[in-house]
Amino acid sequence: MSDDPTPPLDAMSLRLAAANALIRRRRTIKPAEMTEKPVEPRHLASILENANWAPTHGLTEPWRFFVFTGDGRQRLADYCQSLYRRLTPETEFRQDKFDKLGSQPLLAPVVIAIAMKRQEIEKIPELEEIESVACAVHNMHLTASALGMAAFWATPPLVYHDEMRSWLGLTDPRDKCLGLFYLGWPKSEEWPEGRRGDLAAKIVHLPK
Repeated sequence: MSDDPTPPLDAMSLRLAAANALIRRRRTIKPAEMTEKPVEPRHLASILENANWAPTHGLTEPWRFFVFTGDGRQRLADYCQSLYRRLTPETEFRQDKFDKLGSQPLLAPVVIAIAMKRQEIEKIPELEEIESVACAVHNMHLTASALGMAAFWATPPLVYHDEMRSWLGLTDPRDKCLGLFYLGWPKSEEWPEGRRGDLAAKIVHLPK
């Protein structure tokens, strides 16, 4: 007979505790804080497979992923710089932004362009398709955190431009690029602290 007065946790409590821990562990870790250690194909496959299980109204599965590794990251960096130069008026051009677009993709071993493929018949509202892609990206973030990996969803304004969409091979003008997802391993062994504001200030209980 055990002397431990603590009652055993039921299965539901254990599942909830695991979910709480994973969700609250998720962090944004930027490419400058990533190492050059490669991402194993099995880890990348798990991250993308979990993205594929995001909620999707009407089972449209609108998410699309364009994976850049190795020399492909330089191709992405070069294109982002050229697009920024073409789109930016001379009076608004910033050398620091230009340089960052060229260097940041090379800091992470994997960069994934996130896109939404619009439903042909447009039965599902576009906003709901974008929301669905965001859920897919959140699944990627959570899976990366579970693996101890660093991840960052970047949305420089140029990713929303039609030229970026076309460059990725999305031929329908209704399709959209929704950002770049950087994936790698954190330099620091200490996981970043997180913080959130008071939940009570974000909840409205309506009268019955």
